[in-house]
Amino acid sequence: MAADSSTATAAVEVEPTRLEFLDAYAPELELLNRRWALQILVVLLQRPARFTEFLRTIPGLSKNVMVERLRELGEAGLVARHVDPGPPVTTTYSLTPDGEALRPHIEGVLAWAAKRRRR
Repeated sequence: MAADSSTATAAVEVEPTRLEFLDAYAPELELLNRRWALQILVVLLQRPARFTEFLRTIPGLSKNVMVERLRELGEAGLVARHVDPGPPVTTTYSLTPDGEALRPHIEGVLAWAAKRRRR
């Protein structure tokens, strides 16, 4: 029995107490986990969008939060902001190549969600 208890003790000692291996990815995961970030990216997966299109497409999204999320996604290099001087002046948002690289992963999550809803 002593061998069994030492094996169990060894197993407990090597188990991580927190997800330390995720620390390296924390900034990216936190960005994608921010409220409305994925919904904004899903809209941009379909096509470039103007400011008001996000508000119409994503119920519950406020202007202030949308501005903050678009700024964060832009600073992270996922979303590009294009200003057409007009007249009238229009601002369009689109995915950058880094944002576009998320396409298969986001589409995979959406397919998973759709499959779960059909249960």
